[in-house]
Amino acid sequence: MSVALLSVAGVALDALLGEPKRNHPLVAFGRFAERIEQRLNAAGRGWRSHGVTAWFIAVVPLTLIATLLSWLPLIGWLVEVLALYCALGLRSLGEHVEPVAQALRSDNLDEARRRVGYLVSRQTSELDSTEVARAATESVLENGSDAVFAAIFWFVVLGAPGVVLYRLSNTLDAMWGYRNERFERFGWAAAKIDDLLNYIPARLVALTYALLGNTRLALRCWRTQAPKWDSPNAGPVMAAGAGALGVELGGPAIYHGELHERATLGEGVPADADAIDRGWQLVQRGVWLWLLILCLGTEFYA
Repeated sequence: MSVALLSVAGVALDALLGEPKRNHPLVAFGRFAERIEQRLNAAGRGWRSHGVTAWFIAVVPLTLIATLLSWLPLIGWLVEVLALYCALGLRSLGEHVEPVAQALRSDNLDEARRRVGYLVSRQTSELDSTEVARAATESVLENGSDAVFAAIFWFVVLGAPGVVLYRLSNTLDAMWGYRNERFERFGWAAAKIDDLLNYIPARLVALTYALLGNTRLALRCWRTQAPKWDSPNAGPVMAAGAGALGVELGGPAIYHGELHERATLGEGVPADADAIDRGWQLVQRGVWLWLLILCLGTEFYA
C-alpha cells in the first residue's frame, strides 16, 4: 500500500475517532518516561550523559518494535496506519482551540482564560481578550507543526518507525526540555534531538502557511522576525503563520511567574476569535495540501 494512501487513512482515522479517550499509548509512555527520569535524574542531579541514556532507553526499543511490527505480512499496513493515527493530534487541536474562540465571542473571558490554559504553559489568569486570542493562535500554529505536520513528514520519510521515533522524542522534549534547575542538564539531549527532528518539517510548515495565506507578508516575517525568536523551529512557523494570517502575535508573556520579553511576530490587526478560527483553518488546509501533493506524487511516479 502506498505511503500516500496510508497517510490519508491515518488522517481520516484521526478525523473520525480523535485521540483515544482511554489507554492512549502516549499517556502510558509518559508514565514510563517519568519513572526513567526519577531513576536517572533524582533531585535534578542528572548530567547530560544521563539524559542521553534516558532518551535511548525510552525511545529506541519502542522504535525497533514498531519497525518489526510494520514488517509483518498481511497486517504491517495496519500497524503503519495505527502508528500515524496515534501520533496525530489534528482533531484534538481543533477540539481545544475552538472553545477558546467561542468563549471570546460570548464575552466569557474567564472561560476563555481557562480553556487557553489547557493549550499553553504561560500564566493565563490575568490575560485580556486579545492576549488570550494571541496565545491560542500561537498555539494552533505551533502545535499544528509539532503534532500534525511533523508527524506526517516522518511517516512519509520512514513509515511507522519514523513517526514513532518522532512522536516519542517530541513527547520527551515536552516533559524534559526545560531550561530550569531540574532539567537544564538532563533534558539537553531531548531538547536538541527534538530540534533536529523538527528542523526540516518546521520550515516546510512555514512555507505551507505562507503559500496558503498572505504569501509576501508571511515570507517577510519569516525572514526578519524568526531569527529573533528563542526556538529555532517555532520562530519560522509562528512568524510565517502570523504573517499569513495578517495578525500580530508574540510579545511579552508571563511563564511560571516570570515575565518573558518575546519578539513581536506577524503584522496587522490584533489577534481575536476570528484569528483563532483562521489559524485552525490554515492548519486544516495545509494538511489537505500535503495529502494532495502526496497523492499526486504517488500517481506521477507510479
